[in-house]
This record gives sequence, structure tokens and C-alpha cells, in this order.
Amino acid sequence: MTEHNLSARPTHSRWNRALPPRLTIEPGDTVHFECLDSSGAQVHPQMTLPEYLKIDRGLIHALTGPVFVSGAEPGDVLQIDVLEVAHKGWGWTSIVEGLGFLKERFSDPFLFLWELEREVSRSLAPAVVSLRPFCGIMGVAPDADGEFRTRPPGVFGGNMDVRELCSGAKLYLPVLNKGALFSVGDAHAAQGDGEVCINGIECPVDVTLRFHLHKRRPLPGPVVESAPHIKQDLETAWIVIESGTDATAAARAATSRMIDLLVDRWGFSDVHAYLLCSVALHLKFSQVVNEPMFTVSASIPKSVLPARRMF
Repeated sequence: MTEHNLSARPTHSRWNRALPPRLTIEPGDTVHFECLDSSGAQVHPQMTLPEYLKIDRGLIHALTGPVFVSGAEPGDVLQIDVLEVAHKGWGWTSIVEGLGFLKERFSDPFLFLWELEREVSRSLAPAVVSLRPFCGIMGVAPDADGEFRTRPPGVFGGNMDVRELCSGAKLYLPVLNKGALFSVGDAHAAQGDGEVCINGIECPVDVTLRFHLHKRRPLPGPVVESAPHIKQDLETAWIVIESGTDATAAARAATSRMIDLLVDRWGFSDVHAYLLCSVALHLKFSQVVNEPMFTVSASIPKSVLPARRMF
């Protein structure tokens, strides 16, 4: 079980399974990733709005990777343990014309710069914003040839913006290519559900991840095991993630996958699992701004179910 260090540069802002891996690891290894902010270090703590409007948006998301996991093959599951996500003392949030959940109401560009203390930011007085850094993008390469923008999430994970993926969480992803080809980035020091204005607190981070491989355990999409002793309003939970262009269809798919998970892992009948979801499931948007894709999280608190491991 080796520890590795991977610098941010060169970053990539497209999914492409033909990208050469920057690092090869064994299952059980730990990687310390350096991640730039989502602009690829174009934004800086003294930036003005006119400067911000000139950044190259083709570089947005600036991912660190890919990482090749030895032995990973399609049909396996890659487990990613989030050991630590540490911000670097500053961040930014913006409004961009034509983007965001309320783009018709908020059409004028805006840039806000945050100073970050260890656990809170007081920059937007009188609010005191609690910080829980996480990476908005964690994913494996999609199972198709060519280059794909990183904005839409999918079965491979990607730009899910699920704020439960903070230190202590576990993410399970289906392996779609040999070696999995994992990349990470788009870190946020804090984010509300929905990420409604288009950004959380975008920031550079150092993130430490440990990788495990589960052979021949097909998974239809991402699953999150949220962190124990999680802060704020989030219970420790099992979370199923679905993304799609139809938010209602994504919510139905997430609910259906949770039912399948309850049947497979806890032995419920499907009808009893359906009833349990009706009384205990939390169904919410994780992001509503990566149009045309929406991301829905379906979670059941761990307190509802007997304790067990996913694998």
C-alpha cells in the first residue's frame, strides 16, 4: 500500500479515455492530489470582474489525473475513500450571464472573493458560512471514444457536485475502461444543495484519496457512503446518485436504484423496500445548473438500517 503524490499540472478539461495516465497505482494505494480551482488557476484572490470576464472558459474544471488502477476492468467497482480535502485559504463564487438556476432574474455578471478560515468564512457578513470542502468532480473515464466536456455528469461520476463527498466519505463507481482512469477536481469549500448560482465556493485544494477495487461487482451508477460524524444538517447515509436531462426521470431512477440496493444488500422484498423509501428516503437535487443535466441524490440514513459494509 504505497503513497503517491500527483501535482495538478498538466490538468485536463475533457473526458477522454485515450488520455495517457499520469500515474499508475495498485489497489489499496493512497494518492495525494494537488487540485487547482475550477478555473485552472486563472482566477486569483485580487481579481477584478473585468479580468474575470476574460478567462478562458475552455479550461473550466481543470482536473488532476488520469490515474490508472492496476487490475481494474469493466464490470468492477472502484471504491474511493476520501481521507482529506484541505482548502488553501481563499475561494470565489460568480454569476455568469446565461447560466444558473435563476438566470432570467440574475443576468448581470458578478464575482465574489472569499477569505477562508479553517472551518468558516465570514466574508459575506453578517452570514457565517461553515466550510466542508469536497471535490465536485470525481470520476472515471466514460466508455466511449472521443473527447467529452466535463460539465455533464453521468454513470461514470464526474461533475456530480454532491456535497456529501467531503472528508470521511466513500464513493463507489463502476469501472468502464481498463485501469478505470480516475480524475478529480472542481473543489468547493462549501456548497448548498443545487449550487443554484452556478458555483459553490470554488477553491484550490489538496485532496488525499485511497483506492480499493472490487472485482466483478457490476454497479449501474455512483453510490456514496457519507462520512461518519458529519457536521451540519447531514445524517450519515447511503446515497444513490442519478443524473439526466429530465429531473423527474432522474429522481425515479435514483429511487428505483435505492430499492434495488435495499433488496440486494439488506434482503428486503421489493415492495417492502418501496414502502421504506416512502417513509425514510430523502430525495433532493445535488445540482440544477449543469444544464441540460440535473443530478438527484436519494439517501437513507444509516440509522434506519442494520450496519453493514457495501462490499
